[in-house]
Amino acid sequence: MASVKSKTKNVKLRNCRVLGFCLLVLSCLASRSWAVTSKITRHSGREDLQKGEAKDVVIDSRGTLQLGRAADVLVKEFKDVWSINSIVTTAETVYLGTSPNGSIYKYGSGKLTKIYPLESQVKPSDQKAADPNDPNKPTSETAAPERHLSNEHIFAMAMDAAGKLLAGISGEKCKLCRLQAAGMETIFEPNDAKYIFAIVTDNAGNIYLGTGPQGKVYQLDAEGREAKLIYHSLDKNILSLSVGSDGFVYAGSDERGLVYKIDPRTKTATVLYDSDQPEVTALLLAAGLASGQGDLYAAATSARIVDSAERFASQMPMAGRPEAPAQKPESTSDGGRKLQIANTKKADDAEAAKRPPPVSRPTRPGQASYVYKITKDGFVTDIFSETAVLFCLAEQDGKLLVGAGNDGQLFAVDPVSEQQAIIYKDEQASQITALAVAGNELYLGTANPAKLIKLGKAFASEGTYTSDLIDAGQPAKWGKLQIEADVPRGCKVTVSSRSGNVKDVNDPTFSSWTDLVEVTEPIQLRCPLGRFCQYKLVLQSEQGRTSPVVREIAVASAVPNLAPKVKSVSVNRVEAPGKTGVSKISYKAEDDNGDKLTYKIDFRKVGRINWIELQDDIEKEDQEWDGKTVEDGRYEIRVTASDARSNTTTTKLTGSRISDPVVVDNTGPEIKTVEQKIDAENGKKFVTLRLQVSDELSAIGQLQYTVDSNAQWKGTVPEDLVYDTTDEKFTIVIEEPKPGEHILAVKVQDDLGNTTYKTFEFNL
Repeated sequence: MASVKSKTKNVKLRNCRVLGFCLLVLSCLASRSWAVTSKITRHSGREDLQKGEAKDVVIDSRGTLQLGRAADVLVKEFKDVWSINSIVTTAETVYLGTSPNGSIYKYGSGKLTKIYPLESQVKPSDQKAADPNDPNKPTSETAAPERHLSNEHIFAMAMDAAGKLLAGISGEKCKLCRLQAAGMETIFEPNDAKYIFAIVTDNAGNIYLGTGPQGKVYQLDAEGREAKLIYHSLDKNILSLSVGSDGFVYAGSDERGLVYKIDPRTKTATVLYDSDQPEVTALLLAAGLASGQGDLYAAATSARIVDSAERFASQMPMAGRPEAPAQKPESTSDGGRKLQIANTKKADDAEAAKRPPPVSRPTRPGQASYVYKITKDGFVTDIFSETAVLFCLAEQDGKLLVGAGNDGQLFAVDPVSEQQAIIYKDEQASQITALAVAGNELYLGTANPAKLIKLGKAFASEGTYTSDLIDAGQPAKWGKLQIEADVPRGCKVTVSSRSGNVKDVNDPTFSSWTDLVEVTEPIQLRCPLGRFCQYKLVLQSEQGRTSPVVREIAVASAVPNLAPKVKSVSVNRVEAPGKTGVSKISYKAEDDNGDKLTYKIDFRKVGRINWIELQDDIEKEDQEWDGKTVEDGRYEIRVTASDARSNTTTTKLTGSRISDPVVVDNTGPEIKTVEQKIDAENGKKFVTLRLQVSDELSAIGQLQYTVDSNAQWKGTVPEDLVYDTTDEKFTIVIEEPKPGEHILAVKVQDDLGNTTYKTFEFNL
């Protein structure tokens, strides 16, 4: 007995479990059919993330967010200085060459001192105030220094073999100077040059100068006592120089954008590369880059790029890239946190579904700047491109550093993987015009305004990324925010959000930013109902040794169920054999929730109240209607769209639209005799028949007649000569009929083709 009870109990338990499972399945199926479902907006990849605003946060070519380098602004303001053109460092001092008044400064022990020209060396008559209209002032159109210079400019500096500062002074009097205890001493004055754009030294201490406007390269011995011309190019200016350990000099030119390899011993040159850009503004021979020693890097640019093209979106994801050297994977076993986003389909809406697939290298605009790698064997590849003016190159920790404008950005490029990142962006300055590496420190010189900045190897303690607006299309409830990220120990990511109904982030009607909340799991956004949402991520690092790395952000939104909209209803008569009186009802509808729609069609005669159902639960967007099933008259057609199949009984909604009045006319016109007579004139007899033709609903379309069943029908026109109304008068005249009995047959059609026949007899 106990055994039977036990079996019964087990059966009941099993049945309950099955029932519970079925209910769960039904619940899931029902929930999947609801229109009120979450839409997931994902921000990943450089193209997506660059639409937002980053402060002390960098976006690399892989589309990740992390803290930028810690920046220390050493000098925030210079008097009468627009641009820092050159930086040279020693163990304790940083030297700066500037424009437009040709000043040289040194910075050390927290103090800035002008060392050239000294106040005692400046005559009042020579003192020139900075002119706002001076063509030398850097602008979006003037990246290259070649202009009709009125003031002095320091475009190039270097350290000689004895560790003394060399400076090229450009202007009406061009000269090379060396810093001595008593001040700047002139050691060389070329009589055929106005500008010294580049100064480099080789292992033997020889000094090389790139000059303009005659495109010459000079060589001086270590003492600067003997100067000789080693190459005279056809270009206007030599803007950049570099010297290899093999003694060859490399030069970048202005106007034709050539890279030369010059042999100082034979004073001959070959062209390594002819770029498509007019100016080669910087050259760098790799010493510590992973791509290999001996490779030459050339920055080729155009001074007018920024005004003629928008920001280059090379920032599209690449389908592939060269393999980078193996690196130790990042670990979070030190107490850090790895955050992941729940898996969903990637294309959450039609717009995402239409997104084109990634390409290996996006189409470039007509004007762009490039960094080219030229190997020792002479092979050339471009490893970096941007629609920006490129000013300077440097190398640090195996990365190539590129200073650019007009957004004051510093790029780091891996020459092997070609991955790139913006590691610093100045919020005030337009251009980064000079770079100098001193051990673990990196010095930046900017223009518009001029500032001296030091970047350390440590990360910034805090940075902020503010997203672009997320558009839900309708006022929406905002759900959870999730991030795909690695958050090492000592780091954290916090989030804030706000919402509004205006596509303008500066509109005062946006809600206030919510309090920052640490992201340790999916975070419910607390911003109010609104069409647009914006989130702000704050990345933090306690010690600056590590940084959070955010790869993807996902934000959920839910738009309440909206009624379908029937956009149009049209009814047209079908012109086809066997379809007399049949009309085609066509309709178009849309649903902002993307719900599955079905349709119901009703009709009624104009003037009546109640509707008569013609068809229900239709999926297709047209339906035929046989007008012969109703009496003649004017009718209205109502089409109702329902989203019931994507909703529950409590959330389903409908929308409808009524057609313009539709004429149902299956009856031909009515023919009435007005007059019938036989007359004779001039010995000839003729029969005259006058008819009144009318139709209740349709215009008269055609009248034809024939006598005595002749197969050839004859047409005629109304007395007013135009078929245009429901009432028309016709006159038919038959001349000289033969004596005897005759039959006149008349065929009348309305504009819909409904036909009426009538015969008339007469005897002569």
